[in-house]
Amino acid sequence: MQDTNNKNAPLELGRLIHILSCKMKCQNDCYTILEDSDLTPVQQQLLKFILLESAHKPIFQRDIEEAFQIRRSTVTGIIKLIEQKGYITRTSVESDARLKQLVPTEKAEALRPRIVEHIKKCEAALSAGIPDDKLHVCREVLCQMLDNLAASKCNCTDNKKEA
Repeated sequence: MQDTNNKNAPLELGRLIHILSCKMKCQNDCYTILEDSDLTPVQQQLLKFILLESAHKPIFQRDIEEAFQIRRSTVTGIIKLIEQKGYITRTSVESDARLKQLVPTEKAEALRPRIVEHIKKCEAALSAGIPDDKLHVCREVLCQMLDNLAASKCNCTDNKKEA
């Protein structure tokens, strides 16, 4: 894919990643998991994360904050709504009553097969025609970019201007 203004110039990495993200959102197949649910796309993404990650380890609000790079207050609001809709419960942890583990309910667990199938479908669409060795390099490079941004003094998520 090339810039329309200069046919020989490749797109900037940030712009290319943004375009890919927008395409995924616009096509809805890879963004909206459960069209017939009472969850918004953002709530679906967080529930998907909770369902998949809780299979391996306890999940807490801070895990969502870190994974999605969103503020505590935003996550709190979304979690409350998902809980009110009956998809998760918040359970106190024995070692620290202040910590609340996010536990999927039976209602959420019933969605797991659809979510896993959805992930497989989207991964297949994204990786169609790309050899495994190139996908491996792509994942490594994207992870390195995340690490680079995390270590960078330039906070791309903070648009505040210094006075």
